[in-house]
Amino acid sequence: MSSSKRYPEEFKIEAVKQVTEKGHSVAEVAARLGTTTHSLYAWIKRYDLQQPKTTESGDPLAELAKLKKELQRVTEERDILKESTAFTPLRKPVQVRYAFIQDNQRIWPIRRLCSTLDVHHSGYYAWLKQPISKTAKKRQQLSGLIKQFWLESGGVYGYRKIHCDLKDIGEGCGINRVHRLMKADGLKSQRGYRKPRAYAGIPNIIATNTLDRQFNPTQPNHLRNSVSQVTDMRSTASQDIRTHEGWLYLAVVIDLFSRLVVGWSMKSRMTTDLVLDALLMALWRRKPKRKVLIHSDQGSQYTSHEWQAFLKHHNLESSMSRRGNCHDNAVAESFFQLLKRERIKKKIYVSRSDARADIFEYIEMFYNSKRRHGSNGQRSPLDYERTHQKMVMCV
Repeated sequence: MSSSKRYPEEFKIEAVKQVTEKGHSVAEVAARLGTTTHSLYAWIKRYDLQQPKTTESGDPLAELAKLKKELQRVTEERDILKESTAFTPLRKPVQVRYAFIQDNQRIWPIRRLCSTLDVHHSGYYAWLKQPISKTAKKRQQLSGLIKQFWLESGGVYGYRKIHCDLKDIGEGCGINRVHRLMKADGLKSQRGYRKPRAYAGIPNIIATNTLDRQFNPTQPNHLRNSVSQVTDMRSTASQDIRTHEGWLYLAVVIDLFSRLVVGWSMKSRMTTDLVLDALLMALWRRKPKRKVLIHSDQGSQYTSHEWQAFLKHHNLESSMSRRGNCHDNAVAESFFQLLKRERIKKKIYVSRSDARADIFEYIEMFYNSKRRHGSNGQRSPLDYERTHQKMVMCV
């Protein structure tokens, strides 16, 4: 027995009437009845001619003209479906089908295209007047704002920080939507890099690790009754700032509470004066009234007698990471990798003065005052400290 479906004559005749009398397209009738368009065309050819249409005049010429018109309609539907097979318009969104109709309206009548692609002609004409929907306009607006904030950050912000910027200007948008829009536009955060291995040196004066990775004090200038600050410098060639004039070395002092860079120094040589100047700037800015805890690695500048004498003279307590353990000084390491990937890696400095000006702009004009920090609840270090001071004054 054949496995193909068999339909009674009555079924076939009624199916043909759905096309010839009801005006439905062949593809629509075939899809609804569960048969193929090839079979339906064969039924039309067989049964439509056997069903003579009665007209008011009974003129055979009128009947022949009607048959030709029907044949033209069926042929046009076939050609339209054949032309649009490449992207299967019946499965595409309505806007895509409207666009196909607009591209082919000079080849076939608009109403024939609409009926074949299962859309109403009134909807197509409305789309012509306003082809961009409200949702699409909103998407374009959000994409523009996202691109603006991304460029203002120097191309380093990811979707989480961009979402915070949108919230600050009162733009309601989900964080996942920001992620999708940035991905669609090819915008992404600045990724990290592989840090080179450090070379072990011979230490001079080693202090204990008093900080012990307590990187999140509950209030500024306080950690075990002492100010909590971290200092580090670029101590290996891979972390130095390259210019056409030569190397430029940077040292910073960071407050653990807000991650604010309170002191920095840049010189052409990596000497003890480099780190002392950075620490001196931090003392001028903070003017601590109690003993200050200064944490560093075991670089030669920090293990020198001159460094230890300076700490003792200014009532500072020394704390050092374990040898070769960068995680004990993670805050400073994190800052330097941010600086490198967000600014230094993108520039080729002609001179040390150009590099010094650019790094100053990054630290003072962007990082301290504008850049959102994850440990600060996505607020900048300065904003985080101001908010804390207001809360303390209210209490």
